[in-house]
Amino acid sequence: MSDLRKKITEYVDSSLKTYQDIALAIHERPEVSNYEFFACETLSKQLEKEGFEIELNAAGHRTGFAAYYKSGKPGPTVAFLAEYDALAGLGHGCGHNIFGATSSLAGAAFKQICDEIGGEVRVYGTPGEEGGEEGSAKGSFANKGYFKDVDFALCVHPGGSPEHGLSSRNYACAPVDIEFHGKSAHAAGDPENGINALDAQILTYQAIGLLRQQLTNRIRIHGIIVEGGTAPNVIPDYTKAKYYLRAADIDTLHELYAKVEKIVEGAALQTGCTGSMKPYQNLVENMVLTPSLDALYEKNLELFGEKITHQPDKVSPGSSDVGNVSQKIPTIQPHISISDKKIAGHSIDMCNAAKSEKGLKSIGLGAKVLAFTALDLFEDPELLAKVKEDHKWHVEHQKEMPL
Repeated sequence: MSDLRKKITEYVDSSLKTYQDIALAIHERPEVSNYEFFACETLSKQLEKEGFEIELNAAGHRTGFAAYYKSGKPGPTVAFLAEYDALAGLGHGCGHNIFGATSSLAGAAFKQICDEIGGEVRVYGTPGEEGGEEGSAKGSFANKGYFKDVDFALCVHPGGSPEHGLSSRNYACAPVDIEFHGKSAHAAGDPENGINALDAQILTYQAIGLLRQQLTNRIRIHGIIVEGGTAPNVIPDYTKAKYYLRAADIDTLHELYAKVEKIVEGAALQTGCTGSMKPYQNLVENMVLTPSLDALYEKNLELFGEKITHQPDKVSPGSSDVGNVSQKIPTIQPHISISDKKIAGHSIDMCNAAKSEKGLKSIGLGAKVLAFTALDLFEDPELLAKVKEDHKWHVEHQKEMPL
């Protein structure tokens, strides 16, 4: 092991307890999107102690942060992505308390060698991966230029399996509100003077159902009506539905979005209502793989006696705003095991695993492997150039990727 890798390893080992305590503290105080005040403050203050310059309210998110350390020498820039939001009613059933601690420790460890090798290290605290109020903050970070001068981004997600896995493709997703405004009237005594907003909402729901017959298996649509009126004898003047529009690539999602917009316009025209469709949080883009970067992660994981279980290359059914980053720069989000048995994500079992001994140990392993992967690319400009070419090809050909 080289001297630089020894420094990373020794730093992670000596600092691990601090970051494990942070992960447990965040686990004990679960916070949902836009309310991760404790998690944001705890992680950003720790990184400030480590010598990072801290930007709060990053990308316009009150619970987002950006931590920067510049070496003063030329070199690449790496961003470690930190998540720390919980699930409403469940807590850390996705293990983001571990996620945030791992990326922060990786960034802190890499900082210890940055002055020797040059370049810059950043940790981006990105709220609301699970969605919700001001959700999917990586979309804001991407849209507002936080990655324009970053060469690559790294993170690792806790996994509810005894096996480790590499990054996987997923669906782009547009979370939208569909609303209709009509005119209230007595449903029995004065129906001719009403404009029924529920009729428009039902027409939309039915038309989307019919649209599915003409859609490819690269697309998924699902939604619910959350406001449908107040009383049976009052014609509803307002209704609201929430939908997820999903597609295996971002171009297909934009095409789908336009089709559903036409449905909303048609339902408004048929009923005399005013209709609208708009996102209620950031659009989530699909994950673009950079296989050569995942291969570096796998190589470094094996240095610690761990193995990757390779899965067929297919689109997973979920969505994650890490995809927004991967559309911009080479990005990985492999999975690191925090359970000795198969458990479901977003479950109480996963919540318990996120505070278990194995879960806490994964912080050290993940931080070392991420930092080693960054070091490979800092040390080898030609390798970094190849990774960027690999990423560019996959961005350009994402619509051709099989399911």
